[in-house]
Amino acid sequence: MAGAQNTVLAIILAVSFCHMINDIMQSMLAAIYPMLKTSFELDFWQIGLLTMAFQVTASLLQPLIGMYTDKRPLPFSLPIGMSSSLVGLVVLAFAPSYAILVIGAMLIGLGSAIFHPESSRVARLAAGGRFGLAQSLFQLGGNFGQAIGPLLAAFIVVPLGQKSVAGFTLAALVGIVVLYNVGGWYRAHLKERAQRKAQASMFAHLAGNKVAIALTVLTVLTFSKNIYTAGLSSYFTFYAIGKFGVTVQESQLMLFLFLGASAAGLILGGLFGDRFGAKAVIWFSILGCLPFTLALPYADLLWTNILVVLIGLILSSAFSAIVVFAQELVPGRVGMIAGIFFGLAFGFGGIGAAVLGIVADHKGIEFVFWICSFLPLFGLLTIFLPSMKPRTI
Repeated sequence: MAGAQNTVLAIILAVSFCHMINDIMQSMLAAIYPMLKTSFELDFWQIGLLTMAFQVTASLLQPLIGMYTDKRPLPFSLPIGMSSSLVGLVVLAFAPSYAILVIGAMLIGLGSAIFHPESSRVARLAAGGRFGLAQSLFQLGGNFGQAIGPLLAAFIVVPLGQKSVAGFTLAALVGIVVLYNVGGWYRAHLKERAQRKAQASMFAHLAGNKVAIALTVLTVLTFSKNIYTAGLSSYFTFYAIGKFGVTVQESQLMLFLFLGASAAGLILGGLFGDRFGAKAVIWFSILGCLPFTLALPYADLLWTNILVVLIGLILSSAFSAIVVFAQELVPGRVGMIAGIFFGLAFGFGGIGAAVLGIVADHKGIEFVFWICSFLPLFGLLTIFLPSMKPRTI
């Protein structure tokens, strides 16, 4: 029994590790925005378009890939997705023009679209009933990758230049090897999963229209969270440089505070979700950060650093709870749910980032952060979610 549990944990940690590599590659794009803006003389709307090219590519394809793999799982699609991101990094490193940068961003988005549905399914398959914890561990790798990406950019890419981005393909090669082995484990367990009796949904008593309403609410909550996160990730370095006069490297360290706190909040959200139920975590997360987002546009440098840590810690705790809640609402559709919440909602965050870039060009970055401070008010929609009790494990 212990050996089996260790094997399951090893698989979850493996996909989490590869999620970290995947999101390091993704975060490279946003982390080098200040450098690209100078090198290619970009406007803010062009920065936003790069974010949109990456996120919309991922968002449009992820639900489609997820729906397909719900019926026909593709274990060895995992290393293929990582390979697409690897190629995207090389394109970003040597892009001679803005148009080629957009292509590189789209290749990384394609890799994300392939990676997330099946890796999320692997995490749930290996969860042993602790779905919140498994989803949090899986997502923790991604958040950690997003957090250290700016640090790697600050201390490697900024001093060495755009071409140094290609060096991160070594990490992608490691990820491809790990995912190939995970794919072998997954393929071996497909027959066992098919023969296993499906666990009853917590919401089997709900009418179809109430399930649709609950899914809509969860999607809107994810939209608002992702728009805020995408806006802060894309423009916080410019905000810090413009308002406080910090250097590019110092602004990257400030962004790391937010992303690092987000990683910590994610794992706490999964643990509390398994203990107290996903709905309680969603209430706390989305509305709990509202006082801090409202205060952020008026804070000085010290309090800005403190507030972004609190916002990242609290806001990120909802994500695994939202995904687990949605998976319980629509059992047997893990890929589709992963596609919607890792992809579609993530893509709307990218569209939001592009719109915020246009607003920033006309009204300024500080005005953008003032608008974004009200986004957590969408958390009030949580009242329309059905009650959800944690499973007995």
